[in-house]
Amino acid sequence: MNPYPSLPLVTLACLLVSLALPHPAQAAAATRPNIVFILADDLGYTDLGCFGSRYYETPNLDRMAAQGMKFTSGYTSGPNCQPTRAALMSGQYSPRTGVYTVGHIDRFNWASRPLRPVDNVVKLAPAKITVAEALKAAGYATGMFGKWHLGEDPAHHPLAQGFDEAVVSMGAHFAFSTNPKVACPDGVYLADFLTDQAVDFIRRRQAGPFFLYLSHFAVHSPHHAKPNWIQHFKPKPTAGGHDDPRYAGMIASVDESVGRVLNLLDELKLSRQTLVVFSSDNGGVGGYEREGIRGGSITDNAPLQGGKGMLYEGGIRVPYLFRWAGRIAPGTICDQPIDSVDLYPTLLAVAGAQPPTDYPLDGASYLDWLTGSNPVPRRPLFWHFPGYLGAGGGTWRTTPASAIRDGDWKLLEFFEDGQLELYNLREDIGERSNLAGSHPAKSKELHARLSAWRRAIQAPLPTPNPGFTPGSPQVAP
Repeated sequence: MNPYPSLPLVTLACLLVSLALPHPAQAAAATRPNIVFILADDLGYTDLGCFGSRYYETPNLDRMAAQGMKFTSGYTSGPNCQPTRAALMSGQYSPRTGVYTVGHIDRFNWASRPLRPVDNVVKLAPAKITVAEALKAAGYATGMFGKWHLGEDPAHHPLAQGFDEAVVSMGAHFAFSTNPKVACPDGVYLADFLTDQAVDFIRRRQAGPFFLYLSHFAVHSPHHAKPNWIQHFKPKPTAGGHDDPRYAGMIASVDESVGRVLNLLDELKLSRQTLVVFSSDNGGVGGYEREGIRGGSITDNAPLQGGKGMLYEGGIRVPYLFRWAGRIAPGTICDQPIDSVDLYPTLLAVAGAQPPTDYPLDGASYLDWLTGSNPVPRRPLFWHFPGYLGAGGGTWRTTPASAIRDGDWKLLEFFEDGQLELYNLREDIGERSNLAGSHPAKSKELHARLSAWRRAIQAPLPTPNPGFTPGSPQVAP
């Protein structure tokens, strides 16, 4: 039964509710909340039942949305794994971390393109003060289990970046390895193993406060699911471009994981004392063929354009769910834009902790939007991707570009030819009508703000490729 029967559903703005939440100074004196952050890998915007899928089954995540708040304009700081993870942990945009993409620039044949990409950093610098370090300094026990992707050598491992406990694993869903080595039963599925570690951490640290980062490798390729889930989905009618039983089974395993965590918090009577956050690191691997890209789609992000690896909505807009019993009103929906860099200041606000001294945070806390206590308008969001991401058959998911979202408006700038694309996302969430020509004043305004942001943050730009020959084949192995 809905404990707030008089509260209407809000779809385009946050529901403002008067819920008692201690201010930071009061929170420091009271029992500090626990924080659980669960991150899926490559999960698309419409891959959950509560975000519209009619094929995938996510009862636990749907329950989480019903018991808390769903953000419909949640964004990642990068269009693929590594830059988003760097932003989440550091609280900084890519130009400050140098992490723009996955791997080095020679991963794709940029020599066939007009520009030389900006060199990419593949590990989070130890000098960065992670959100785990900030929470640990505030008295939190910290644990990380799963995909780290920011360096696994001793200097860059999460154990050196603020986590008291950490077991890292990625790359395989069965027969996986861990760092450090941890014994696990033969045939165990990685998502189940990581959840075992997380559940054990919560039980041992239940006196709190604790910060748990459960970072799944699912639903990233290789697309391997548990056999029982594959068999479950094989006879089910497909819907809306969601049609792969393996992928559906992987999502089901992530959902099972979330259910186990939520149920344990309920069992231990910690739900009123624990903020749980769920999201994905980038958009789903899908929607490419409509754009003429041979990307190997496994899902579909429609009505969004494109998918992982693109600065269009399908590459950077992701599900965001929040549950905190007694603090976040159940069944609420918020359309205010939030970004990966906002998680760090938000969790500090939840913990009543001060931000690190002389360390710039690029995001802003959205705690007031979660609780309805005096929310303030959001500021613009920015993306900077000065490189290339290839696809199959000589096609490209993206060329070097930047983007800004301000209110309902979004502008993209492509550096090879200076092309601008302008969209009104409230009227055109699929980014089908480029309004740059019909709204020159708005294009000029947003382009000026985007350029000013790049100058202020000292964002490097790609440079001309001296070896480029116009008209040469532009291949992307």
